[in-house]
Amino acid sequence: MSTLLWIIGATLLISLISFIGVFTLSFRKQFLKKALLVLVAFAAGTLIGVSLFDLVPEAIELGGASGSLYVVIGIIVFFAVERFVGWHHSHHEEDIDPKGYKEHHHDHKKPFVYTVLASEAVHNFIDGTLIAASFLVDPVLGIASTIAVAAHEIPQEIGDFAILLHGGLKAGKALLYNFIVAITAVIGGVLTFFLSSTVENLTPLLIGVAGGGFLYLALVDLIPEIHKEKNWKKSVVQFVFLVVGIFVMYGLGVLLPHG
Repeated sequence: MSTLLWIIGATLLISLISFIGVFTLSFRKQFLKKALLVLVAFAAGTLIGVSLFDLVPEAIELGGASGSLYVVIGIIVFFAVERFVGWHHSHHEEDIDPKGYKEHHHDHKKPFVYTVLASEAVHNFIDGTLIAASFLVDPVLGIASTIAVAAHEIPQEIGDFAILLHGGLKAGKALLYNFIVAITAVIGGVLTFFLSSTVENLTPLLIGVAGGGFLYLALVDLIPEIHKEKNWKKSVVQFVFLVVGIFVMYGLGVLLPHG
């Protein structure tokens, strides 16, 4: 399969995750709490794993002395986007209640709906560029990055869907708008593919940015959410799935070494 097809397929898969919100409408809130408990911890583990086992070493190998600088740039970029574009959305179980849409009988949109959609468009575009950069290096690295992004996207899309419903959108429109902004992942991926042959050192730069950015998301966004859990039994479950996520990425590298 050509690299471009890999990129389109992976970014389209990430875009389709936006539809996961509709399934939450039939779930009890208690089930969502338990699911998010596991998903957020697993996502943190996969992001840490793909960053430290794959992306950061690859950035240093491809970029030489500049590789570590690219990783730092990734941390700075993700901080700036989160701080100034409003990327951060809560993954905490108490903030997620998709059934809250029943309280809104009319489609009156609150202003923050547009902010959420705009930040998600930027978020997904960046995801697409980073996934594409990974596939440009090696299909296995691309698959690992896609798994990590998908693991992070699932709980985030559940949260975003709930936020859009709370903002006054009907379920159908919330799904449609969420999918439209999610398609920017495909745009980012395809654009990166075509720019990679004309912009010098683009791939090492993006790999480093991905490594730093994914590490930032795990340590700054997801780990603090995990720390909010006070029940020690649930904390043990989260710890286990965090470790599982890390070693899934490690195992993927062992079973499918980069070519």
